[in-house]
Amino acid sequence: MDLLQPSKTEVDFTTGRLSRADYTIQRKLSDMAAMYADRDEAARILADEGDRLIYEVQGVELPEQEGQIPHCTTRILPGDVGGEFHMTKGHYHARREQGEVYFGLSGRGLLLLQTEAGATSEIEMVAGSAAYVPPFWAHRTVNIGAEDFVFFSVWEARAGHDYGTIERDGFRKLALRRDGEAAVVDNPRYG
Repeated sequence: MDLLQPSKTEVDFTTGRLSRADYTIQRKLSDMAAMYADRDEAARILADEGDRLIYEVQGVELPEQEGQIPHCTTRILPGDVGGEFHMTKGHYHARREQGEVYFGLSGRGLLLLQTEAGATSEIEMVAGSAAYVPPFWAHRTVNIGAEDFVFFSVWEARAGHDYGTIERDGFRKLALRRDGEAAVVDNPRYG
């Protein structure tokens, strides 16, 4: 393993901007349309309003070696598609036995979790919340507030990301806007 030099990254808690970002990923509605339960509404928004930004990730890249701890920020914009809040794609780790930690920086969000065996959980997050994603749990974050939801995450470098399982099967639960509040319901399209 290479001996890396210690480093520091400044984090803007409101925007999620990193002073040292090795990469930036932007996910727009066109990237996410098939992830929403109301695909007709996603298509209507794309046709009538254009391709809105759903979320952005900025990260510090490190070698995929034991002991390395990459980290990133994610900023999810407020909004919904057919009543379903803006969200990340969600993923399992390619190495299922790896966990992750999320730390809320600003806004209000919900962390949806599920296992392949069928267990589900949700954790509400605000600034100062530290949420632990244990091994074997898929995770997706949702902005349930009126402003950007920003969080910081860290994971073991060899964990990898398996987005394909969620793209294929969906997520067991949805976070919907109901009477101005967030409600977690079963996903009728799951599986």
